[in-house]
Amino acid sequence: MHNTISDLGGVTGQAIIRAILAGERDPVRLAALRDRRIQASPEELWHSLRGNWKEEALFELQQAVEAYDFYGRPIAECDRRLQQYLAALPSRESVPQAPAAEVPTSRGQAGKPEVPRKVVKRKGNEPPFDIEFQQRRILGVDATTIDGIDVMTVQTVLAEVGSDLSAWKTERHWSSWLNLAPKREVSGGRVIRHTREHRTNGVGNAFRLAAQSLIRSQSSLGARFRYLRARLGGVKGVKAMARVLACLFYRLLTKGQTWVDRGTVEFELRKQQRDLAALQRKARDFGMQLVPTA
Repeated sequence: MHNTISDLGGVTGQAIIRAILAGERDPVRLAALRDRRIQASPEELWHSLRGNWKEEALFELQQAVEAYDFYGRPIAECDRRLQQYLAALPSRESVPQAPAAEVPTSRGQAGKPEVPRKVVKRKGNEPPFDIEFQQRRILGVDATTIDGIDVMTVQTVLAEVGSDLSAWKTERHWSSWLNLAPKREVSGGRVIRHTREHRTNGVGNAFRLAAQSLIRSQSSLGARFRYLRARLGGVKGVKAMARVLACLFYRLLTKGQTWVDRGTVEFELRKQQRDLAALQRKARDFGMQLVPTA
């Protein structure tokens, strides 16, 4: 059945599996339990549900479902307790909206603003209640408007540091505490030592996971991550992109700077302009000038 249904823990998968354990064997009736959101047709499901009903396989399936339900009960209890805790937290006034946030680079520079892009697709490990509403109420902003940052990332930040980021005076202090900034000792404008800290930061790891989710994103941040990954390598690229997301999150909570996305085309155009400007500077250093071809 996994050939036609990607998530066996979803509505269709659970309905069919529990119907099988209840004694149903007709593939047509089982396929009729298909949810309208399933891309596979009823005929494809019908063919996937044909086969031999072996007793040992059914016993193994029964054991798997019982284990699934066993672990699901404490998870549901955690979700209920989480809902109570979030409801008890005070509301925060909406942060005044400032001009659109600019993209910070690894050197603290900034790029042009980007179009609001909201990912509304829920993941299977998200709580069943409206956690987005509670997060917007507590933080005063909607941080999920930033590509790559979902409700689980926001929940990790909220659980670890709360809704007040005033303890970090600037985004540089914030990214340094997250272990997302290089630790360098500079003397006379030269780096004399580069220290690698081996410590774990839960919030920093959450931003790293958010950065990795941008690998196939057709957004400006997705294009930026692929560029950083190609230029710096996998590990450094993830760290650099995580810092970008952390700085955008900090600006949103402290200054109300909203994030807007103009897509990959705008990013690639700006990259070409930067490359051209660099070539022109090199040409001037050699007493030459660039001449475009016809």
